[in-house]
Amino acid sequence: MNPNKKRLRRSMMFLNAQKPGLVKDPYIYKPDSIMLDLEDAVAENQKDVARFSLYHALKEIDYRGCERVVRINGLDTPYWKEDIRCAVAGGCDAIRIPKTETPEDVRAVEAEILQAEKDFNIPEGRTLIMAAIESARGVMKALDVCEASDRLFGIALSGGDYTKDLQTRITGTGVELMGARQNMIIAARAAKVQCFDTVFTNLDDMEGFRKEVETIHLMGFDGKSIVNPRQIPVVHEIYTPTQKDIIFAEKVVKEIDEKKELGIGVFTVDGKMIDIAFYDGAKRTIDLAKASGVYKGDL
Repeated sequence: MNPNKKRLRRSMMFLNAQKPGLVKDPYIYKPDSIMLDLEDAVAENQKDVARFSLYHALKEIDYRGCERVVRINGLDTPYWKEDIRCAVAGGCDAIRIPKTETPEDVRAVEAEILQAEKDFNIPEGRTLIMAAIESARGVMKALDVCEASDRLFGIALSGGDYTKDLQTRITGTGVELMGARQNMIIAARAAKVQCFDTVFTNLDDMEGFRKEVETIHLMGFDGKSIVNPRQIPVVHEIYTPTQKDIIFAEKVVKEIDEKKELGIGVFTVDGKMIDIAFYDGAKRTIDLAKASGVYKGDL
């Protein structure tokens, strides 16, 4: 398995691949991933120009550990195959498929990636895939999409297109997205892949943004798509375990390891009843703390 499949992805910032001023140094804001966009951000008559800019950015810019994901054009356009070839030749880390509705969509992209890896002498399997869910059909097929390829590391909700398909709109309350969010996170967890929330476009409402990130964090999402560097610190703060969380997780892991040897299945930690079911969650907290650079323990 590609070791980057499970990497930390709290924040994924969209950037227009055609704009040199945007793609030259986004790493200074320290997003976990950047989304170099060839689709909606680029006009129809500028697709070739955007690919040229993308290729040279991937080849020449040191993004300093920031994951580089390329959003290709839709599979119903004449652009997507050349988008993949350009992105793979440049050495991108992953391809984002827009408007994914079926596992066949994923497998079609996977086949093109494999051919491009062969053509450009890229190690087979290096290029990962993520799928954007943007329709009611896509939400209903989320589990099938998640299980379509070993390259697929996660799925992401695209709220704008999804709500249009649902014949409603983004309200800011989250009610219109509740069903999709719940279905997608369940599908992702069942398939053991990651799940990412949609963008929040009202940059004047940072309080609303914080509340939304807190909500999706509690729901189990791995991270959030973002449109502005101002949003990154909020996402990272909410997704980074507190020292209180870390200390409790350490106690749980150590106690379970010790009690398991003694044949004890249920016990208390800081007054809370604990059993083996808490183990994976505690380990995940420690792993997230390590990935976030805040862990100072010895586990």
